[in-house]
Amino acid sequence: MSKIIKDGLTRSEQVGLAQSYRKLKQNFNDDTNIMALNTKITASTKISGKQLSITVDLSSNNSWESQLTTNFNNIPFDQIGKGEQCIVKTNLALAHSNEKDKNLILIEEPENHLSHTKLSSLIKQIQENGDDKQIIISTHSSFVANKLGLEKLILIDNKKTKFFNDLPSDTYDYFQKLAGYNTLRLILCKKAVLVEGPSDELVFQKLYRQQNTGRLPIEDGVDVISVAGLAFKRFLEIAKLVKKPVAVITDNDGKFQEKVINKYRDYDGISHIKISADSRDKLNTLEPQFIDANKTNLVKLCSIIGYGGDQTFDDINSYMIGAKTDWALKVFESDEVLEYPDYIKDVVDWCAL
Repeated sequence: MSKIIKDGLTRSEQVGLAQSYRKLKQNFNDDTNIMALNTKITASTKISGKQLSITVDLSSNNSWESQLTTNFNNIPFDQIGKGEQCIVKTNLALAHSNEKDKNLILIEEPENHLSHTKLSSLIKQIQENGDDKQIIISTHSSFVANKLGLEKLILIDNKKTKFFNDLPSDTYDYFQKLAGYNTLRLILCKKAVLVEGPSDELVFQKLYRQQNTGRLPIEDGVDVISVAGLAFKRFLEIAKLVKKPVAVITDNDGKFQEKVINKYRDYDGISHIKISADSRDKLNTLEPQFIDANKTNLVKLCSIIGYGGDQTFDDINSYMIGAKTDWALKVFESDEVLEYPDYIKDVVDWCAL
């Protein structure tokens, strides 16, 4: 509040505030109840030969700075919560109109203490009110980076910087509109594995743990990120720019040539990008791939995934497709050793390189 007053009020208005506060304190001393109380204290307390009284300190004209407080909906500023305080402080910095004010604003991790909706509101205010200032924001939030624009992002890593203004413009627009994607997870990890959904993620992590003495990929700096199929190429554009090792585990959707070879042709020959899929069109998704890998012991597979029906390929496949995440979670939590599709094994091996 002191900052608001100093920045927003003229000198004469500030003097007027100090005078009003001084009058308020003087009125306290002149109140008949206080005067009667002081008379009683002097008469009943024998600790000094001088007159004893209680009063308000009138020696400092600026004491209002430490005594007055700002209320928000009748709640004192220091009790409204850290997130709301950050929003207020940020808006104060953005609202400076005095030509003598500094035009460089540093904001550290605005995502702290804020809900998703509050953070979205704050980012919008920064975008709308910060045009005439240089704003530098440090963040670990993909939402903040995406909404403010990846073209403005500077990665600082091991005393080196990497600018993101060379990405295709449609990639910037994509992540700004669909800001929920974890772009910073890709940028900040050692290696990344992109999968199509939670089932693929669980199966990959189980195989990785099985082959790495119980360690999960993230414990070795490998981040497994579930990405909608349409966003694979957007993430690969970022990986291409920052030279981040990235592997994609994808279904062939029954059209290996079209959905894999043609789709990812632009990344052929890039050593740090690996596209992994099975070339057999009849095994179009994870479920038939997993059944095929365990075809020599379907009894064991059915026992682990909790299927008690006819043990034919089509029946098991129908069950697994209808219980996608459930069967994958049972495989992940099981202590039994199963077989896994080669295209998933290849990526586990790639992680160790």
